[in-house]
Amino acid sequence: MQISSRFTIALHIFTCAEVFKDQCKVTSDFLASSINTNPVIIRKILGQLSKAGLIKVLRGTGGIEITRSLKEITFYDVYKAVDSVEGGSLFHFHDNPSPECPVGRNIHRLLDGKLQAIQEAMEEKMRGYTIADLKNEMSVILQE
Repeated sequence: MQISSRFTIALHIFTCAEVFKDQCKVTSDFLASSINTNPVIIRKILGQLSKAGLIKVLRGTGGIEITRSLKEITFYDVYKAVDSVEGGSLFHFHDNPSPECPVGRNIHRLLDGKLQAIQEAMEEKMRGYTIADLKNEMSVILQE
């Protein structure tokens, strides 16, 4: 089980957008150099964040603009925007447990509810962190 790196890349994008907004245009090339990845990957994630209404990608002049207050954008919003897990389910259940085995026949009954509860708890925790938290913490770090 792993959440896609698109999630942490998106959080990195928001942090750069805030830290550098008054110093330079935060473009996909700029972000790619900070994140150390290909600008094409950045543009795909920017497209997802834009589609979710979290940012605007400025054409012509370049750069990005955050569309809401940082206090209103939660980690959960970002997680959902960038499709961090396949099919919306954090846990991928192994295919075709044996119906001939008493464990295989009942494993879904044993685990499905528990795994769903774990995912819901994680998602609820994500709702408690915002992009404003990242901005505030980065401000402290930069002053050290």
